[in-house]
Amino acid sequence: MSLPSPSLPVDNGGNTPARGDARPIGVFDSGIGGLTVVSALRRLLPNESIYYLGDTARVPYGGKSAATVQRYSLEIAQLLLGEQAKTIVVACNTASALALPALQERLPVTVTGVIFPGAQAAVAATRNRHIGVIGTRATIKSGAYERALLSLDPRVQIIARACPLLVPLIEEGWLESPITDQVLLQYLEPMLADGIDTLVLGCTHYPLLRPAIARLLGDTVTLVDSTENCARAVQHLLASSAQTAPPAGEGSLQVALTDPPDAFLNVAHEALQLQLGEIQLRAL
Repeated sequence: MSLPSPSLPVDNGGNTPARGDARPIGVFDSGIGGLTVVSALRRLLPNESIYYLGDTARVPYGGKSAATVQRYSLEIAQLLLGEQAKTIVVACNTASALALPALQERLPVTVTGVIFPGAQAAVAATRNRHIGVIGTRATIKSGAYERALLSLDPRVQIIARACPLLVPLIEEGWLESPITDQVLLQYLEPMLADGIDTLVLGCTHYPLLRPAIARLLGDTVTLVDSTENCARAVQHLLASSAQTAPPAGEGSLQVALTDPPDAFLNVAHEALQLQLGEIQLRAL
């Protein structure tokens, strides 16, 4: 598949024209949780346009087989290529764990997942090489974070725990609820007792609970937000491949879903302060 050429040079007000690639960054998730990655990208790369596609018709991916997750991910990626995406971000831990190699092999553009950037940040942050990871059942079962962490430092000790109740609580908007605090403590206290000094938030929903988690854990545990580190990885990738957007102007954000949104879109909108505009519906 051939891709369109980057945008033509634009005048930056001086004698030397500024080149830039105005095509959007394509971002996808199984649902709306990946908007946390979009929020991080918007803060870090305000000149970049972003096309976000949430596969709300088939959410969640967590209960699907690896082959199904790969097929869904390739289908969504093809839609993003149809929107002229210059690079694709897999803003889903399950898809990053199960489909990233297939996407990188088959797509004609670069693909960035959320797992390896988060692992890199965790290894850099830990002081005692004892790292905790929380995520969905599918992500934790995949062992993807363990493999990434050990590839970076074979000496790290890892305790990984599935936290299946957190996503429903987040989608209900119970971000500062005493009930959510109690659930978090049930999941996190054994990890604290095990001596972790770094905790990876291994689900794109979880940054919405970062203030609550930080309040409960205090200053002794460093929180690693895979969404922020994924955005930094995309920034480096675009700069190294000369694909950054023209410096003038502000990038746009387009959000599309494969099924009408539910109430969580309002939760994400309020928590992330994203200007979402009109939501498109895309048929599969």
